Amino acid sequence: MAEVFPLDINDAGDEDKLSSDDEFEGECIDEPMDNDERMYGNDVETVAISEENVNPKDEKVGPESFELLKVLGKGGYGKVFQVRKCSGHNMNRVFAMKVLKKAAIIRSQKDTAHTKAERNILEEVKHPFIVDLIYAFQTGGKLYLILEYLSGGELFMQLEREGIFMEDTACFYLSEISMALEHLHKMGIIYRDLKPENILLDATGHVKLTDFGLCKESVFENNLTHTFCGTIEYMAPEILTRSGHGKAVDWWSLGALMYDMLTGSPPFCAESRKKTIDKILKGRLVLPPYLTPESKDFLRKLLKRHPQSRLGGGQDDAKAIKSHPFFRNIKWDDLTSKRVEPPFKPSITGDDDVSQFDSKFTRQTPVDSPDDSMLSESASNIFQGFTYVAPSILENLKLDHALPWKVRSPRKNTGPGPMSPAKVKGAGASQFGFDSSWKPNREEITKRTLNFPSADNINDVVMATHDTNGTGPDEPGLTNQMQFSSSCAVPNRTSNMPISMT
Repeated sequence: MAEVFPLDINDAGDEDKLSSDDEFEGECIDEPMDNDERMYGNDVETVAISEENVNPKDEKVGPESFELLKVLGKGGYGKVFQVRKCSGHNMNRVFAMKVLKKAAIIRSQKDTAHTKAERNILEEVKHPFIVDLIYAFQTGGKLYLILEYLSGGELFMQLEREGIFMEDTACFYLSEISMALEHLHKMGIIYRDLKPENILLDATGHVKLTDFGLCKESVFENNLTHTFCGTIEYMAPEILTRSGHGKAVDWWSLGALMYDMLTGSPPFCAESRKKTIDKILKGRLVLPPYLTPESKDFLRKLLKRHPQSRLGGGQDDAKAIKSHPFFRNIKWDDLTSKRVEPPFKPSITGDDDVSQFDSKFTRQTPVDSPDDSMLSESASNIFQGFTYVAPSILENLKLDHALPWKVRSPRKNTGPGPMSPAKVKGAGASQFGFDSSWKPNREEITKRTLNFPSADNINDVVMATHDTNGTGPDEPGLTNQMQFSSSCAVPNRTSNMPISMT
């Protein structure tokens, strides 16, 4: 029988602590820093920075500097291409080029702000588990972001192939994602759109967060913002209720992502957005019986409805996340320096391999439509200062210290039956197998469908949604148990575009 745990519903925080998106815009103060050997140690390579080894003199970058190779994806505002630089510095290197249409963006003040924030954040943030911005430029009608190409593809596609992850695999990905979120939070940035589609893998299998279009800057300490944005299945309750949200929303999304990895779908999903929102706000959390105690406890603490009660929702932020027993085997310093071997190594043939991306995009002919838009002068000035060229010295140092790449075949289930998502090592280790009433169906991978027994089977998995006695936190007098249907399919998230509303 699946275990059922009520999600706490507490009153919202003090109204005096709430703020709007336009309030409490934190200040950035640059202070001089003395050269301190205690900070840098004696093993750090020092390089004299000059005009020759930073930005090449007078290098101008534009659409003509890149050869279109493949289409990697499409969105409401433009496309993402795989490109190769055909001149100047970084010649012959492969990148990802994100192309945005100005005319579509400037219709909304919020979309304009989010686009500018994404470009600024990508320039400002440098972290091993966050995608690097290499160039940014614009034409009369388009904006261009040139990013490092991550040939491992979306974590979403890997999850599609596997159906669910083993617990140690999920732990690896979640630990790297947690470190990326921790870095963003320290810089006063809320991510707000954590989901498998926004997590890419590099050539060695390490994660990289991408798509910073819904981020909010300058959110420090107890500051709150009110923008309704994100992807419904991963959105925290305080975003849905517009009661004001802070950094804790990212930890809710981490819990929803973890649940998705270990069970095959987010914790609260239904056939419509309205019903999904109702479940997020009022439903009970159902934890499958095969999960380890550490996983169950971690999920319960991440999926607390009140942000102040949520793990990571206090002043400690990521410190509380990283110290949870679920991450007991993680060596954080080794993880940061990428000395931990990823559980999956993409099987790729070269730096321009696109086999890990969705073929419905990669088989399309790459065409960057002509830029014939004529915007007014005031509209054009909105994106003044968009151009950016990454300091080349950073790239050189990164390449010099790159870790060796060893190709390994993707993990496959070669045993006689389904493998457990739990893998426990060390003294007192135990094995956790699937309950006979819960088996993932990996036949129909594209739908990420989980098959459950029919209602006639006495071992059916049961999900409690309300308290029959009316004593629970939800509406009284409603039925206590609801059987899963014989096919509990994950919503078609290809049509679930991120939402951003004022």
